[in-house]
Amino acid sequence: MTATHPTRAASAGRHAARQNWAEGLMAFAAVTLMIAGLLDLFRGIMGIAEDDVFLTTRNYVFAYDLTGWGWVHLALGAVAVIVSLGLFQSAMWARVAGVAIAGLIVIANFLSLPYYPVWSVVMIAFSGFVIWALCVVKPDRSEE
Repeated sequence: MTATHPTRAASAGRHAARQNWAEGLMAFAAVTLMIAGLLDLFRGIMGIAEDDVFLTTRNYVFAYDLTGWGWVHLALGAVAVIVSLGLFQSAMWARVAGVAIAGLIVIANFLSLPYYPVWSVVMIAFSGFVIWALCVVKPDRSEE
């Protein structure tokens, strides 16, 4: 039996395919975090304006002022948009910050689930995809 070893061309082709996959996931994470950030900005504006879109739930464990919570969502959304711009540049700080801000968005939307359930579930899903995409991408070490 003879062992076959991959040629340099085959190895380079796999590397290029992995690099394209990584770039695609980074772009996916950047776009998804941008959308999640913009949606959180809008949610913050709605909370600050005390719009009638939100439900009033009595006897909920996490009771808070809707205007104050609107400012929290507005700040999270603004930071998410800024971090997504860094992700378009494939910056390592943006990857770390992206996972952190997406995690905070998940927590914030979980806590406000009874006030606007559908939007909260959508935001949790978007943020989950961002965390997955940023954690699964491995940096390209061949350029270092």
